[in-house]
Amino acid sequence: MVLRFPRWEDLDDLLDLINSLVDERTNIVRDKRVARDEEIDWLSRALASMEKDEIFYLVAEADGKVIANSEICRRAGAYEQHVGVIGIAIRGGFRDLGIGTEMMNALTTQGRTMGMSVLELSVFANNERAIRVYKKVGFAETGRVPRKFFKEGKYMDEIIMTKLME
Repeated sequence: MVLRFPRWEDLDDLLDLINSLVDERTNIVRDKRVARDEEIDWLSRALASMEKDEIFYLVAEADGKVIANSEICRRAGAYEQHVGVIGIAIRGGFRDLGIGTEMMNALTTQGRTMGMSVLELSVFANNERAIRVYKKVGFAETGRVPRKFFKEGKYMDEIIMTKLME
């Protein structure tokens, strides 16, 4: 497994990754498959934002295919420039192998490099696997939005987790 920056050649793998998560009904906010032209637009914006140092993306590659995607970006508010927001998604069949931990550690290092003193993420309350990984790398639950999500006929809380950088 290799962690690296995304590139144009990853388009089909990234499209396959997001659609596999939708099909699996994982706990992501997207519930509809992504069309190729939508993914082209997203990847174009993502690569342009990376060039401007507005966001940092990291993918995990195994056997020549992208199997995970993650990002860290700075909060936009005038008084929030020190806060980084993290997101991560890992393809089914590649979870519980340490990939999430490695990606989170790399994102934390990048956040420090970018001068961030607080890292933040949100997670569906029933995503115990992800919550364990986040706690393992130093995040703590600092907030909860009751009934934030309504999925498959059930309400779920959103958990806000933060890590203070030392």
